[in-house]
Parts: sequence; structure tokens; C-alpha cells
Amino acid sequence: MATAQQGILGLLSPYPPGWGGVLLTGAVSTVAISACAFAIGLLLGTGGALGKLSGNRVLRLLLDVYTTVIRAVPELILIVGLYYAGTDGLNRLLAALDLPPVEVNGFVAAVAVLGFVQGAYMTEVLRGAILAIPIGQIEAAKAFGMGPVLRFRRILLPALLPNALPGLANLWMSVTKDSALVAVVGYQELALATRLAGASTKHYFVFFLASALLYLAITLASNVVFKLIEGRVRRGQPRLA
Repeated sequence: MATAQQGILGLLSPYPPGWGGVLLTGAVSTVAISACAFAIGLLLGTGGALGKLSGNRVLRLLLDVYTTVIRAVPELILIVGLYYAGTDGLNRLLAALDLPPVEVNGFVAAVAVLGFVQGAYMTEVLRGAILAIPIGQIEAAKAFGMGPVLRFRRILLPALLPNALPGLANLWMSVTKDSALVAVVGYQELALATRLAGASTKHYFVFFLASALLYLAITLASNVVFKLIEGRVRRGQPRLA
């Protein structure tokens, strides 16, 4: 028993020949990809929600197409399409302009695609949160002469955050799992690091269990962060329970 435990600890050691360091590096990459994609999605979602509620029919139609198509196509197809077809199209364009070809970095491709996908979901989450704000608050801000930017900063943002935060938290949890899809372009995050460790040592169960615990740790830490944020944005509001 002791020998088996020593063997497992040796496999998970952060120092070579253990694979613990590789898994931890993959976990850091997963968090980095997720955070960057989440930030891009938040920017796109904010702009998309405001665009859908702007009253511009053409803009709303374009945003409807964006949110519908992106939510319909699997992220895996989008990642592969951007990395391979997108790179080929970009290099053809550069060749036509007599410019040298470029190679799209796997990290950049992952962040761009996942952020683009997150933006479609966040558009609907934030749109719903804005619609939940009593219209009287917005009309009062207009009556006081607040411009769109000031109105968004002082009225819309503080009022929409309590409504949007549960949905945003779910999207963050989702993107941490979807980041595993970037393995198809060869970028090493936690899922790919786990498969490499298992294939090299044939101890698949040990490494996939360790990977599951790392994902669980990321989720638990995320729950703590979002609870702190929720307590901040809901300060002064009555509790339902």
C-alpha cells in the first residue's frame, strides 16, 4: 500500500519525472483562457445588449443573427474553423497584398472564439437584466439631463448587475469547461495536459481524477469570488431569505 501511495505521489509530483507541474501549468492556462474569453464576451455582450435595446432595427436584426447563429453552432466547429480556415483565408489575403504569411497562435484563437461565443450568451443575459430595471429610473435619469454614458454608469450598471450576476456566474463556469476544446488546435491547457500525462504513464485514472479535482478547485474558488461580488452589488438590498 505504501509503495502504491509513493508511486501515485511520484506521478503527481510537481518536479520531473512527476507530472504535477504540467497539470498545474495547464490549470493556469485554463484560467487564463477563460478569464480573457470572459472579458471579451462581457464587452461584446454589453454592446450587444445595448444595441438590441437601442431601437435601431438594422442593428437589432444583425445582433439577432449573431446571437442565434453563434448559439446554434458548437464551439468546437468555431475553433477549428477559425484556426484552420481562418488562418488560410488570412494568409491568402496577405499574399494578395504581398505581405508575409502569419500563423495564428492557439491561445489567441481559443480566446477569440470563446470570447465571441460568450458574447452571444452575455448579450441575452444582460439584455434581460436591463429589461428588469424599472423604466421609471431610466426616464428620471433622462429628465435630469444625463447623457447615455452617464446614464449607463450611474443608473443601468448598478441596477443590472444584481439581476445579471447569476447568469454571468453560470457563463464563467461554462467557459472554464469549454476551454478544454482548445486542445484541438494543440494548445496545452488542463485537459490536454491530462491526456498527455495519462498517455505517457498509462495511469489514466490517477491523472483524470487529479484533473477533476483541479476543475473542482477552480469552481469552488470561483463560487467564493462571485459570492463576494454579489454581496457587494446587492448591498443595501433586502434579502429574500
